[in-house]
Amino acid sequence: MTTPDEVKISVETETDKSRRFVFVLLNDFTLLCFSAALESLRIANRLAGKDLYSWTLVGEGGETVSCSAGTKFALDSDLTELQRDDTMLLCGGVNIQFATSKKLLNWLRREARRGLTVGGLCTASYCMAKAGMLDGKRATIHWENQDSFLEEFDEIELTKSVFVVDGNRLTTAGGTSSIDLMLKLIADDHGEELANAVADQLIYSSIRTDQDTQRLSVPTRIGVRHPKLSAVIQMMENNIEEPISPSVLAKDVGMSTRQLERLFRRYLNRSPKRYYMELRLQKARNLLMQTDMSVINVALACGFASPSHFSKCYRAHYDTTPYRERGSQAARLSI
Repeated sequence: MTTPDEVKISVETETDKSRRFVFVLLNDFTLLCFSAALESLRIANRLAGKDLYSWTLVGEGGETVSCSAGTKFALDSDLTELQRDDTMLLCGGVNIQFATSKKLLNWLRREARRGLTVGGLCTASYCMAKAGMLDGKRATIHWENQDSFLEEFDEIELTKSVFVVDGNRLTTAGGTSSIDLMLKLIADDHGEELANAVADQLIYSSIRTDQDTQRLSVPTRIGVRHPKLSAVIQMMENNIEEPISPSVLAKDVGMSTRQLERLFRRYLNRSPKRYYMELRLQKARNLLMQTDMSVINVALACGFASPSHFSKCYRAHYDTTPYRERGSQAARLSI
């Protein structure tokens, strides 16, 4: 194994002062998005042979916080006053609405007025949006939270990118996208050579940019490479609120309705209508679990003309009603 001296990268800096990152660990944060960002900074220091970066961990209460895997982390401090040249990175995870307290929002708004660079990893874009820090900005968030985000924050240009840098606002989609963001920041600070060397140490062979999307392509997700089937599924995903009939979908890809039926049966073992319904119900479940939208509005947002029809379809698929789903989620969050 090579020693730090053998892999040291020559880095020129205008100042000897290190750039400090303030990681704000929210309750139930995702460990991967945090550790990926932190390790990128640690490796950059090791390769440069000096402390280009430093960091501190803060959070409500200033004592300990648990990640979504249940592991507890000791915090360095409570939500205290930061320095103007700090870079704040909020680390989110599951139940992000519950983790976004009034105390946190007030602190974020106060610190943002100092002109800090602020980033949200994984679902923490929600906190930033709730605090008004992303108004008029481009942003991203984990794909599972995109539906609820779009319903609540229509003044923000939400993208499907793995990360977005818009001025002094940074957002990522979660998971390994933290690495991509940190490599960009390292490259901007100290050059591509160091960023590439960090990627090599992480065995990260394909560095993504803000032009890359976070989800796998439709053919990869469904495990089928059929261009017409992929095109139809893409149209379905893009038209949840106002569903398109199978006959129109078939016509748009140059097929008959019967041919489309056979295509779905052959590759997905279900009808186009059934597959479309499952997409709509999945979006409905996301909205029920992640927003306070009324059941009626969730139904309308997912293309159901009446709450009774929505409830019937939901129960047939999930073996519970939308109202009970909403109630069970509230009960879990109160524990």
